[in-house]
Amino acid sequence: MSEAVPVLDDLRSESEELDQLVAGLGDERWALATPAAGWTVAHQIAHLAWTDRAAFIAVTDPDAFGKLVEEALAAPGSFVDDGAEEGAGLPPAELLARWRAGRAELLAALRAAPRGTRFPWYGPPMSATSMATARLMETWAHGQDVADALGVRRTPTDRLRHVAHIGVRARDFSFGVHGLTAPGEAFRVELVLPSGELWVQGPEDAGQRVTGPALDFCLLVTQRAHRDDLSVRAEGPDAERWLDVAQAFAGPAGPGRPARGATP
Repeated sequence: MSEAVPVLDDLRSESEELDQLVAGLGDERWALATPAAGWTVAHQIAHLAWTDRAAFIAVTDPDAFGKLVEEALAAPGSFVDDGAEEGAGLPPAELLARWRAGRAELLAALRAAPRGTRFPWYGPPMSATSMATARLMETWAHGQDVADALGVRRTPTDRLRHVAHIGVRARDFSFGVHGLTAPGEAFRVELVLPSGELWVQGPEDAGQRVTGPALDFCLLVTQRAHRDDLSVRAEGPDAERWLDVAQAFAGPAGPGRPARGATP
């Protein structure tokens, strides 16, 4: 039995919440543009289905996953968009069924994974817990894109702690991808979850810290909102710089979102 049971339960809940958001949409609403340039609601769900499938292969057939890595290396700038484009071309009902089946397969495979197993990925190998946490972060972030396209305000949950965890763990990567040297000291991060519970990381006596609502921090590190529109605060020059470059996802830094009211 995998050690990732709690986050797997949260991943299932996060996926089900997004499923409820899109399940009743007419075909024309699947074609709505989302804040991600060139991506519709269908592209967002197709991307999740594509990534779930890749993760399932990584967990169940590492040799076959090696072929997927070769395909990615052959088209590093387009393989993610290509996967989303292929799925977005399906009829919405078929795409939704594919996403549902794929995420169920992945959850079952991760639940069955022996403790301590690490699986290949496009970056460093991942444990079952790390894989599930990454899938939850992506599901939440792309779900935000869908919600924005539909004009829906989602009710935040304490599942955000998983997104915040990745955001904090990716601190040094965020500096590096911008060509900056990561600070040598740990920061204190104190975030208020939707339930009111305080989520903390880092030493209590750290000289630099980040504080604010967990929702705002997660919107920041997934680049779903501009820092100027969020109530996340930094104490210390390196913490201040981190909030300008923070990202929870692998790959190059994205363009982020413009501040509300900014000229396009």
